[in-house]
Amino acid sequence: MALSGHVVGLLKEYMLDLVEQAKQETLAQERFGFTVTPYRPDQALSDLLATLGDRIESEGMQVGLPEGFLHQMWGLCNDARGQVTEQVWLDVNGSDLPSSKARVRELTYRALLTIIEPSS
Repeated sequence: MALSGHVVGLLKEYMLDLVEQAKQETLAQERFGFTVTPYRPDQALSDLLATLGDRIESEGMQVGLPEGFLHQMWGLCNDARGQVTEQVWLDVNGSDLPSSKARVRELTYRALLTIIEPSS
């Protein structure tokens, strides 16, 4: 998938926003004594696509996202789901760090970016 550097940069910003949002949600849940529920890579991909849909609707043309970008990303995420899930599983199980929503999002988006930007 060939995306311009500008589009990849926007995508990375959206991913960072989602990771930060998950950190804040987890802190709020812990503060109020809620049990944090397990979170999966497929949920992280769905959250990314939902965010992209919202951002495209509100600012898409203004920030330079190409026509059909959401559809293109949906196809990419669908095709990459198995590979991303496997990589996240390996990363989570090969680490002593806890598997939080923010961590799963971070690892999921990192794995997705390695597919989008194979030269990185």
